[in-house]
Amino acid sequence: MAKVYELYAPCHFGMEAVLKREIIDIGYEISKVEDGRVYFFGDDEAIVRANLWLRTTERVLINVGSFKADTYDELFEKTKAIDWSEYLTKDAKFWVSKASSVKSKLFSPSDIQSIVKKAIVEKMKSIYNISWFQEDGAEYPLRVSIYKDVVTLGLDTTGVSLHKRGYRTKVAKAPITETLAAALIMLTPWKKDRILIDPFCGSGTFAIEAAMMAINMAPGLNREFLSQNWENMINRKLWYELIDEAREEVDEDVRPDIQAYDIDEAVLKAARENAANAGVSIHIQKRDVSELTHAKKYGFIITNPPYGERLEDKESLPPLYKTLGERFKALDNWSLYMITSYENCEKYIGRKANKNRKVYNGMIKTYFYQFEGDKPPKAKSYT
Repeated sequence: MAKVYELYAPCHFGMEAVLKREIIDIGYEISKVEDGRVYFFGDDEAIVRANLWLRTTERVLINVGSFKADTYDELFEKTKAIDWSEYLTKDAKFWVSKASSVKSKLFSPSDIQSIVKKAIVEKMKSIYNISWFQEDGAEYPLRVSIYKDVVTLGLDTTGVSLHKRGYRTKVAKAPITETLAAALIMLTPWKKDRILIDPFCGSGTFAIEAAMMAINMAPGLNREFLSQNWENMINRKLWYELIDEAREEVDEDVRPDIQAYDIDEAVLKAARENAANAGVSIHIQKRDVSELTHAKKYGFIITNPPYGERLEDKESLPPLYKTLGERFKALDNWSLYMITSYENCEKYIGRKANKNRKVYNGMIKTYFYQFEGDKPPKAKSYT
């Protein structure tokens, strides 16, 4: 019987419910939810599926151990007490890639990193009865987080962050990460049969993520993961099988109406290249927001407009947001969802948002404003 691990996936603060729903949808049981992190139970297959399919997390980690430690001796001894041979081979290349500490007595990342590494080495010496490790095998990076003196040791199954889907080779100024874009789309009621327009598309992230969702394309389909080399824990054949299965899940017959506009030809070129790399079809065109029109009802605008982070850019924001508000008002029963740090946006859009939610885009505090239109009438069923 396959070993069951407690896994965890970090996410943007405030997006825990979205990630929790994703994990349940791929078939796994949630063990607990914390700020910026969702824990769940799963075996080797869960590690593969989570890396391939989760759109809103940065990585998937195995919770190797959680314990209280308020001295470095305690950190050393409790780390050493873990049976590391369950995870690390004799030739494993292992290191502490990141250490973080919040509201804890142990606060020096470099000390935490070196003590955890030393404790693992000491344990491995006693297990394998050798004093020197070549570390020329597969890579096993660890992440240590300490919150209120509780240490969590996470073995990173992902490697390069999951927001790097493999399609975005070109980025525009002030890009939004793929994982945050996906989470924000999931916070809206948009579905693949509804129109979606991004009038400030930049390098195309919102449109591309929506198109991948529409055709049921796994976000990790065109990239690699560190744990593909962990043959002591995950059979390589399982990776091949689940990647093939994910390829078969792509629905090539779906033709979503997703449109991306911008006024900058250079970023549109990047958006076209990124969409081609992702293997999705979206309509990308040079068009000013003042030209935003559509004859159909019940569409969606989901966008990341300019924020004016530099003082000299602030002057251009009122007319820009006012124009967006006018074009939105002229559309028939559409909904507008946008992420921005511009605090006067509701004033210039011309109405109060139904909801807004604080979101950190990188280090910038932004808000996700939700201006909701009417829902389309339900289709009548004839029996």
